[in-house]
Amino acid sequence: MTGRHGVGLTDGMKYALLALLLAGPAVAETCPPAPDHERALSDLVQRANDAPDRAAGMAASAEMWKLWADAPDAHAQALLDEGMAQREAYDYSAAMESFQALVTYCPNYAEGYNQRAFVHFLRQDYAAALPDLDAALARQPRHVAAQAGKALTLHAMDRQGEAALALRAALAMNPWLAERSLLPALEAQEDAL
Repeated sequence: MTGRHGVGLTDGMKYALLALLLAGPAVAETCPPAPDHERALSDLVQRANDAPDRAAGMAASAEMWKLWADAPDAHAQALLDEGMAQREAYDYSAAMESFQALVTYCPNYAEGYNQRAFVHFLRQDYAAALPDLDAALARQPRHVAAQAGKALTLHAMDRQGEAALALRAALAMNPWLAERSLLPALEAQEDAL
């Protein structure tokens, strides 16, 4: 092997070049598809609907969260986990950066949008939360948490009729959600309109 100017490469240079070629980029340039959990999610929705009590229904919800939080690859998982930890530490700016990076890297992964919407919601920026919730639901229509989040966001925006519809859709997938206590008030306001 010779260099550009006919100078031979040393063995060390050859090994370094080979190592660089084999290593490839540290992070893939495109995100792989999200894991296919449709069958498991269907089973959990059924389990939540058949649950005899709130504890069993919430156990199904916890299992759903595990599926939604299963990112497409290690890089996406690191961004998701980092953003969630930052959000839990009330560092919303850093969390937003992590979730923005996740959405940019994995534009077809619903949880990136859902988590970014949650930060918007916590910041009371409901107008920014709503498109992210819609994006999450477009990618995963049975994302119960995003559907419930949409109901809460619409309620905060004083769009009670739409909030009631969104909450009914969430409760159809899991009737044990804590947000169910809001439905009678939403329906009363919906009837008053």
